[in-house]
Amino acid sequence: MLGIVSLATIVSLVLAGSSRAATSVGLGTADGFAVLAGAGVTNTGPSVINGDLGTAPTPAVTGFGGAPDGTVNGATHQADALAAQAQSDLTTAYNDAAGQGPPNTLATELGGQTLTPGVYDSESGTFGITGTLTLNGQGDPDAVFIFKTASTLIGASASQVLTINGAQPCHLFWQVGSSATLGTDSAFAGNILALESIQLNSGVTVLGRLLARNASVTLINDTVTRADCAVPGTVGSGGDSGGGEASGGDNSGAEAAGGSGGETGAGSATGGGGAGRGGKRGGAGRPRVQIAGVPRSGGRTGAHPDRRARCTDTGFKATFRIHSERRMRRVSVYLDGRPIKRSTRKRFTVWIRVVGLRAGRNTITVVAVDRRGRHGVASRSFRRCARAAPSPDFTG
Repeated sequence: MLGIVSLATIVSLVLAGSSRAATSVGLGTADGFAVLAGAGVTNTGPSVINGDLGTAPTPAVTGFGGAPDGTVNGATHQADALAAQAQSDLTTAYNDAAGQGPPNTLATELGGQTLTPGVYDSESGTFGITGTLTLNGQGDPDAVFIFKTASTLIGASASQVLTINGAQPCHLFWQVGSSATLGTDSAFAGNILALESIQLNSGVTVLGRLLARNASVTLINDTVTRADCAVPGTVGSGGDSGGGEASGGDNSGAEAAGGSGGETGAGSATGGGGAGRGGKRGGAGRPRVQIAGVPRSGGRTGAHPDRRARCTDTGFKATFRIHSERRMRRVSVYLDGRPIKRSTRKRFTVWIRVVGLRAGRNTITVVAVDRRGRHGVASRSFRRCARAAPSPDFTG
């Protein structure tokens, strides 16, 4: 009898766990957008959008067009047929995410937690992120996380969403019942599906998508990079490999997309020793971009731009490598949205001058276009140290 009771308990727990499993949300034509709004997109400062930008039914897009304004490394769709279809597909995706469950109910504050794949909501109907939220894929690159809110999602300043052990931002969904706000210098991962507006404060890095159904998307000197899943058959073993591309964040342990053992700031790093999206196995398809030599944050404070420095006040040499079977039509390098180098070579270096850059997070973005017009994009952020005001020099 005791054995039967124990077996019944185990079976019930297994069934309960499986009922809470999440399935990936199909985005349809919205998948190609890094930013999609219903009532216009507004930007201030040199924001960088790596992916398409769209809005429908309101066509308004302001604050883009290249430095000193924002840069869109993709197509812009203003109330055209594609943007309208993407909004329709976004509504379907939103309803799909909202209907999954039953959810695991958590406290409102997600910061400081490590979570495994599944569907989550909160008793208060809202989620906040202060500090670091870690998402553990448990070695499964197809692991899905869905966070559902009845009202808001609020990320505090300098908050982070990290993915480890194979978790990918492309399989991370935030279904927001009203509006989402991300704080200054935060590093966010995943696809925000908001019923109303999405607002980013200054210096935010997003690896994922900002998809707002009925209201606007507002940016202030931010970087948004559309998150693609690792290509099957090109996933490496992960680990802390130099030369991988990390989109934002402050962690030095980069993980090859879909690999295991690393950590990523703003969600995911691609590249490294095993070829993720920016790895060394080229092949057909879009160009894969690899960035090396950029100072990584975390570890020891110092002015020398090594990988352990928290910030740098000296220039450094960044190396760019494009993995593609085809020749390049152009390779463009941007620093905070400002073009600093254009080439047609698959490997070259650029000296990055930090004099004149703002203190805090700065972002290098590379856009590679091959002879067939296919794009590959990579971003890497670094921090410039805050400089104290010089003391007055009294003479005579």
